[in-house]
Amino acid sequence: MRPKQETFAEAGFERYRKTTRREQFLAQMNTVVPWQKLTALIEPVYPSGEGAGRPPVGLERMLRIHFLQHWFNLADPAVEEALYDSRAMREFVGIDLGREPVPDETTICKFRHRLEAHALGKQVLSTVNAHLATQGFKVSTGTIVDATIIAAPPSTKNRSGERDPQMHQTKKGNEWHFGMKAHIGVDSRHKIIHSVAASAANVHDSLALPVLLHGKETCVWGDSAYQGQSDIIHQHAPRARDMTHRRYRFQGRVDRIEQRKNRNKSRVRAKGEHPFLVLKRLFGFNKVRYRGIAKNAERLYVACALINLFQLRRPLLHLAT
Repeated sequence: MRPKQETFAEAGFERYRKTTRREQFLAQMNTVVPWQKLTALIEPVYPSGEGAGRPPVGLERMLRIHFLQHWFNLADPAVEEALYDSRAMREFVGIDLGREPVPDETTICKFRHRLEAHALGKQVLSTVNAHLATQGFKVSTGTIVDATIIAAPPSTKNRSGERDPQMHQTKKGNEWHFGMKAHIGVDSRHKIIHSVAASAANVHDSLALPVLLHGKETCVWGDSAYQGQSDIIHQHAPRARDMTHRRYRFQGRVDRIEQRKNRNKSRVRAKGEHPFLVLKRLFGFNKVRYRGIAKNAERLYVACALINLFQLRRPLLHLAT
């Protein structure tokens, strides 16, 4: 069979090439992610390559692949195929198919398991927030607390014949939801996620409140689920004012003054919804990928670190120029 002749596009002479939004996004994130600090964090637990056997894939390369999974909501086999399919992703990771293959899904899975085994997700979030602080984006004295439900498969048609025992169901409005709950504490000025907690869906939002406060708050905002938690707030943040929503309907009567106060509070509290928009709509984390709370919590920590970088990417790029 006669070999296929190489085209000008394959040879690198692409006259009509256009920069895609994916390439623009990856170029932005390549600039704003503190790669050196993150690789230094993971390096002590990563194989050094000394001794017999095949040398490990470069640490930064594996970290870049791991972040691609978060940004584009890709499983281990899917990200391997995406790297073969997308030149933009290969350039971001630094893979030349003329010299080397893409790391297989087993290698990618083992890297994720290594991060989970050493509980590095929370440290990744802390490292990113410390980097943002050095760039002038420090966590202020206002915290917005909120929670959202992450769905889990309710079906019992699996190998074990039962649903994930660590996930639970809860009722929101008139609908029942099965899964876990993501709790976050968000800075009211820069919308930086500084605190994260994960629980089963049936855990009340207010029970995670002590974990979500950093202690230096002067104001704490939250919806009506955090009503009546003033003592807990003052216990963990002595100088904080309780700015959570209050009940304004009682026995058919409406307290107009309290209603207006809640409306004013909502203007600040709305900033706490922006990270959930990125998490669930842009990053696709509206369903759990793994069984158990711990693995999904590690994914949540890393996702929140990437959300902080994504939300502040424009000012960070301005500082980098």
